[in-house]
Formats: sequence, C-alpha cells, structure tokens
Amino acid sequence: QARLVESGGGLVQPGASLNVSCVVSGLTFNWLAVGWFLQAPGKEREFVAASNWIPDNTTYADSVKGRFTISRDRAKKTSYLQMTGLIPEDTAAYYCAVNPFGRSGLNLPRTYPYWGQGTQVTVSA
Repeated sequence: QARLVESGGGLVQPGASLNVSCVVSGLTFNWLAVGWFLQAPGKEREFVAASNWIPDNTTYADSVKGRFTISRDRAKKTSYLQMTGLIPEDTAAYYCAVNPFGRSGLNLPRTYPYWGQGTQVTVSA
C-alpha cells in the first residue's frame, strides 16, 4: 500500500530557507514521478515543482524558479523540496504526490494518484 509522509514545515521569517521532505513507501521509488503542490486556505491546489524518474529532469512553477529546488534520495526513498528566499505568498500547506512511471502532465494534480497528508509552511514576520 502506497504511503507518503511529508515533514519539515514550520513558521519562518521572510527571506528564510526551509527544507521539506516526503518519504515514500509501498511503491518502487526509482520509477516514480514526484510532484510538490501547495494549497493556501480557500484556494485551489497549485503546482510547485516536479521531477520524473529520468535523473535531472525537473520542472518548476514560474513563481518559485531560482528559489526552490526539488531533489530525491533514491536510497532513502525520499523527495526533498528545498525552499530559499521565502516570501509571505509562499504560505500554504505543501503536499507531495507521486505517479508510477509518470512522464507528462507533471504540473497537474490529476496526474498523481498518490498524495501525502501535507505539511504547513508559514512565512511571516
């Protein structure tokens, strides 16, 4: 049974950095496309970043390019979202999602059948 568990969220000041992680179990990690999405209260879930199972094939939302980095540790079956230069507009619950063998549409929530429970990131002075 697939299970995704995010961690690492918290309250930080503007300009700070934060790393969130997503541990995946119950799936063959090496063949997964991994996506990160955010959802602010009252808003729809938005794409943040994704990587497919081809190494170094990553894509980012324009709003986070140059600030966020998605990576994965295959041995630990973990995806990471490294966030720098955080701004108040980044405040949201952050979710990881996976799609076995996914290669296209990685910016779309409907592409992903498996989701974590989310971790809250709050950027405030």
